[in-house]
Amino acid sequence: MTDIVLIYAQLFWVFFLIGIFTFGGGYAMLSLIQTQVVTAHHWISESTFTNIVAISQMTPGPIGVNCATYTGYEVLASAGAGHATAILGSAVATFALILPSFFIVLAMVKFYQKFIGNSLFDGVMSWLRPTVTGLIGAAAVILITDVSWGGFPGLSSPHFSIIRDNFIDWKSWALFGAAMVASMKFKVSPITIIIAGGFLGLLLY
Repeated sequence: MTDIVLIYAQLFWVFFLIGIFTFGGGYAMLSLIQTQVVTAHHWISESTFTNIVAISQMTPGPIGVNCATYTGYEVLASAGAGHATAILGSAVATFALILPSFFIVLAMVKFYQKFIGNSLFDGVMSWLRPTVTGLIGAAAVILITDVSWGGFPGLSSPHFSIIRDNFIDWKSWALFGAAMVASMKFKVSPITIIIAGGFLGLLLY
């Protein structure tokens, strides 16, 4: 029981911090969630996290909130908790994630008009925009590759390897390439790509 309570506390703290420091929406949040639940705490595996991201993308609602909900459940389930206990883990992670945003948005509603045109505010926003783009890009790279360092970061070259659980054969790479071309070149709706990917997955696997 003590271990479960500790996991609840850790889940709340981790997702509360993610909620505070995430700018740019759910996709920018993915790299932070992956760093905490996969790399730092080893609660779930890379392949499980990728599955969570895929399900979060397919289900209604913001992908970051959905990911927190599924992650909270999976962390408790992996620890051997029962169904009801795991559902509470979902609630804890989701509540912790949205709590900072709730208060931040309340503050912005009150003070945003005062900050419009302020040079300091505009300067902060100009730095946040490319940072958010980098976080979104990092989320994509994290889901594809596993990066390790041979020595102290900054003094040695990183080693990149493809996450085999996510790209198991040439067919998975073909699906990845087709989805990217369909999205970027032909502007196909993400909903159409998701449905087509699921149907092709059934046929190919």
